[in-house]
Amino acid sequence: MNSKLIGTGVALVTPFKADLSVDHDALTQIVNFNIENGTNYLVIMGTTGESVTVTKAEKEAVIKTITETNNGRIPLVLGIGGNNTAAVVEEIKATDLSPFEAILSVSPYYSKPTQEGVYQHFKAVSEACPINIVLYNVPGRTASNMLPETTIRLANDFENIVAIKEAGNNIGQYLKLLKDKPEDFLVISGDDDLALGVVLAGGSGVISVIGQAVPAQFSKMIQLGLEGKAKEAYAIHYKLMDVVGYIFEENNPSGIKAVFEALDLCHASVRLPLVEATARLKDKIRAFVAANK
Repeated sequence: MNSKLIGTGVALVTPFKADLSVDHDALTQIVNFNIENGTNYLVIMGTTGESVTVTKAEKEAVIKTITETNNGRIPLVLGIGGNNTAAVVEEIKATDLSPFEAILSVSPYYSKPTQEGVYQHFKAVSEACPINIVLYNVPGRTASNMLPETTIRLANDFENIVAIKEAGNNIGQYLKLLKDKPEDFLVISGDDDLALGVVLAGGSGVISVIGQAVPAQFSKMIQLGLEGKAKEAYAIHYKLMDVVGYIFEENNPSGIKAVFEALDLCHASVRLPLVEATARLKDKIRAFVAANK
């Protein structure tokens, strides 16, 4: 089992300045804030990192800032995915993956492939990738659901497919994965609101959005869950419930960036077609942050 991917991973934001250029100073602060407060690993350039509106040069610069700041302290996972299989394979082959424990690769979006198409896509990704792969199923964004049977088939057939970030907000699907998965395959929650329940049911942890803003609390909650200490873990869960709802109320990552703005860690700027959190939502987030200092 890949123990480096157990616990709390966080899907890092890409901070922007008011002019929408990448704020590398803020990024450095956020990385250090997470490492110093118990986050187990960092996920770079996923959905929360606004990967679809970051240029290739900016992505390379973000990777450089994070890897240099991290300096080998905790594992790193890099997002490489898409709905053009050939382009994903090409990016994998063109990227220096030596600093990374794994890639996070999303199930193909927009094209709505069949389950066999999803399988063949990840077969090609697996054969091209020299490091471990974490599958990423997020039907609300991809418009297609990678069924547990497809995930389990991939887990059994390809040695470097070691985990799935499951983000369908479907507890039945989580339980099916946990029941049928190979022993060493990791089921990682991609739903902040369900993460503790998934861990208590046998999951390996979470790749979280809110975790990067409250890393000490969130990572402690997940660790307690991994230890089977449900009562203590749920005490933390209940304290964080409201803010988890807030950050997804309008869109991600506008919500989490509003939290970081309230914490004075980065500006709330996002790139179109996303827009900043509304004043009403920012007020609720500021009130939560002030009450939890």
